[in-house]
Amino acid sequence: MAGANLIYGLGMLESGITLGYGQMVMDSEFAGMVRYTLQGIPVNDETLDVDSIIRVGPGGNHLTEPNTVAKTRGYQSAPKFIDRNLMDNWLLEGGVDLKTKCDEEARRILETHQPEPLSEYAAGTIREIIEKEERDLGITQ
Repeated sequence: MAGANLIYGLGMLESGITLGYGQMVMDSEFAGMVRYTLQGIPVNDETLDVDSIIRVGPGGNHLTEPNTVAKTRGYQSAPKFIDRNLMDNWLLEGGVDLKTKCDEEARRILETHQPEPLSEYAAGTIREIIEKEERDLGITQ
């Protein structure tokens, strides 16, 4: 990732002129995958599983080894909306595309989300800042 530590523009469409809530959900999933990737891949005796490599040998099937299967499941990103199924399975499950899934999730969030109220301290601090700026601008006394 060349040292990148900022993902910019989640939800932006049309060069930032428009914001799409479904696009924001989709981009959040992509950002989560990038974040997962930036954690790196653990390389140690357990993940290398050298005993299995020796036992199976060159040309053998390492993918069906129990440790390989277990570790693969644990070291994959787990997207909520991106479907990694084969096309036939995806179609059997309804064939709902990514955009539709993300739009539906955005609608669900907008209809059900209840944000936690600010603490009294945070609300008071914000109120003080606003009141100071209003005084400085001559809006209030």
